[in-house]
Amino acid sequence: MGPYIVDFICCEVSIGIELDGGQHNEWTVQQYDARRSAFLEAEGFTILRYWNSEVLTRMDQVLEAIRQAAVERRTLKSLLP
Repeated sequence: MGPYIVDFICCEVSIGIELDGGQHNEWTVQQYDARRSAFLEAEGFTILRYWNSEVLTRMDQVLEAIRQAAVERRTLKSLLP
């Protein structure tokens, strides 16, 4: 999206999904992530972030959270003119 790469994106419901490893604890990476999220949110996207360890240990909960966000975004989009 624009000058940024997103791990996963669903344009239909305007959701970007980021899976973060330990390097995302570093200050410079956090600043980059914040700029990328701000850009994508300004484009109308919701950004969902998960740690790699969450995906590996709680896959069902992560997938359910993504599904719920997609349903909410689809509902919101259907209400807009």
